[in-house]
Amino acid sequence: MEEIQPNLQHRKLAKTKLLKRAIGILIGATFVSVGLEIFLVPNNIIDGGIVGISIILSHLTGFTLGIFLLFLNLPFLMLGYKQIGKTFALSTLLGVILMSIGTSLLHSVPVLTEDLLLASVFGGIILGIGVGLVIRYGGSLDGTEIIAILFNKKTPFSVGEVVMFFNLFILGSAGFVFGWDRAMYSLIAYYIAYKMIDITIEGFDESKAVWIISDSSQEIGDALSARLGRGVTYLNGEGGYSGDDKKVIFCVITRLEQAKLKSIVEDIDASAFLAIGNIHDIKGGRFKKKDIH
Repeated sequence: MEEIQPNLQHRKLAKTKLLKRAIGILIGATFVSVGLEIFLVPNNIIDGGIVGISIILSHLTGFTLGIFLLFLNLPFLMLGYKQIGKTFALSTLLGVILMSIGTSLLHSVPVLTEDLLLASVFGGIILGIGVGLVIRYGGSLDGTEIIAILFNKKTPFSVGEVVMFFNLFILGSAGFVFGWDRAMYSLIAYYIAYKMIDITIEGFDESKAVWIISDSSQEIGDALSARLGRGVTYLNGEGGYSGDDKKVIFCVITRLEQAKLKSIVEDIDASAFLAIGNIHDIKGGRFKKKDIH
């Protein structure tokens, strides 16, 4: 009888998933184009990464922004093709092409506001939503992350540290090109965009993972199920110092349920060990809240 081997090869995405991904990337690239050409670029406010370099080069040369967005990203896509995978590379290429086309089409549209603070805030919000959507649907719009991954393999610096270094250098360069007031507004726009990317990817209803260690674990678990409507999982543990057997309660809650959970645990065992951490993705299992009667 032949031994059944699991299929470890990369599976092709279904057509509906591919269409959904393409539409998501299209919407995201459109948001980015609006944020750049309607708010940031006309006010000489830049973003980090390849987008920031493209804005500076476009200003210095007079060529449209879309040309630099496309051709500056292409080498890094080809360079990092093996590092990031075929699907991600193609999704990123689609996003970059759509962003380049979008910025070119919107280049002649009048700026919506000349107030630098409003442009920084709303430009950052729209830009961040767009980038977050593209990332959420499996792509990217900036070759800086690919550079960071390649640098990380040959240097002691993390991907995040390399990205931060590049962005600080690019945003600092804006001071010499556009003036230091524009560089400071660029930092505002960059920070807002960064936060909006997180919100777009993770959503407002952020989930929390909870671990509870208590001698009253069964009572606490029953109370969480009855009063909070959440299912719990019991894990077997052993005290590192005492060597005693411990039962660890694990459950997932929303941010809004955190205070209620703490109150339940404290009422039953004020000395219970409680650890709560952020989680960004939940799939499978029975996370859906049960009805409480």
